Amino acid sequence: MQSRACQAAARSSHLQGRDCRYQRTQEPAARCVRWGSRNYAVAAPLQDPTGSSARVRSAHNSARTPCLTHPPVSITAGLGEFLGYSLRSVSGYIADRTGRYWLITFIGYAINLLAVPAMAFAGNWHVAALPIHAERIGRAIRKPTVEAMLSSTTGKHGKGWVYAVSTALDETGATLGPLIMALVLLLHGDYRTGYALLSVLAIGALTVARMNFSVPSRLEEKRTAPAGGFSRSYWLYMVAAACFAAGLISYVLVAYHLATAKVVTEQWIPVFLAFSTECGVIASLILGKLYDRAPLRTLLVAVLLSSLLSPFAFYGDLPALLAGMVFWGIGYATQDTLFKAVVAGVLPEGNRNLAFGLFYSGYGAGWLIGSVATGLLYEPSRVALVAFAVLAQLISLPLFVIAKRQERSPQ
Repeated sequence: MQSRACQAAARSSHLQGRDCRYQRTQEPAARCVRWGSRNYAVAAPLQDPTGSSARVRSAHNSARTPCLTHPPVSITAGLGEFLGYSLRSVSGYIADRTGRYWLITFIGYAINLLAVPAMAFAGNWHVAALPIHAERIGRAIRKPTVEAMLSSTTGKHGKGWVYAVSTALDETGATLGPLIMALVLLLHGDYRTGYALLSVLAIGALTVARMNFSVPSRLEEKRTAPAGGFSRSYWLYMVAAACFAAGLISYVLVAYHLATAKVVTEQWIPVFLAFSTECGVIASLILGKLYDRAPLRTLLVAVLLSSLLSPFAFYGDLPALLAGMVFWGIGYATQDTLFKAVVAGVLPEGNRNLAFGLFYSGYGAGWLIGSVATGLLYEPSRVALVAFAVLAQLISLPLFVIAKRQERSPQ
């Protein structure tokens, strides 16, 4: 449960007269996944604990701060997120045409390593917009290649399980990052030393991965790109995912609601975020394992549960809110794990990177529409906001079913 630019602070008592401090940060270290008898290393995140920043998912995850209240902040964060999704198709196309997967991955991480620390020194949202967008661009550059390289291992370990473990390790790294920074500060170091250490870990781990697995396709034990081209099922899956994205409520909007409606006191808002994030990790592992046994049923159940987030979050009491956070975690597990497994099942040979990049470009378009719609609807009609979010995700259900049937039928 995504997953990374500076997010708009969704706390009404602090929005006036303060900078944007919600930051979804970079991913600068590496995760080593032991697949049976050998290690396959890919990049994983360590979160930047700059200033008073707080973790906001993913991903997986633009700020949907209500546009009528603070349009500059919302547009900046939403544009940065859409930029991060839309450019993935360009990166994927270049990777497929050149075959320089690792070079492109290194470039993406290098941009992140420079952009994220720069966010800490932005005095206002005008200045912060530059590193925000740079971070999203860096993420857009590297994400298709990382997901495509992982797809080479799905023949042996299962599509759902590969991306579930990837997501879980992603969030583990996101937890370790602030802890490492805190340790540096505890030992009387400074942020410069902390960033340097995280950068060394990132570059070192990527270098080791590049040296040991220079040709990711050699990890393939079974055919993992069954399609001859972009099939009808691929495009239907993309449309369904875009509908799902339109209805997926950002935690920033939930946090804004919690603060303005005084459902909980402000200090509990990051606690709820941590709880929902951990729920997402657990959901990823469970759903990933189930997906390899019953793909369509697992996907449909996950989408249905995710659609319950908005009514529980915006119209429930404290127990309902806790249930809503569980549904939020399931929603981001669907985005970060199941959708990648779905794409891995319809990959066209020779276009792995483009397939992932293009799919999430479509997803990003749905996310942008949902961000604008939910932001505009929050103040005038919360009922309309909930109805929009629920219906958008429910509409995706029959599309997923049709796409699965198309996948089974001759193309």
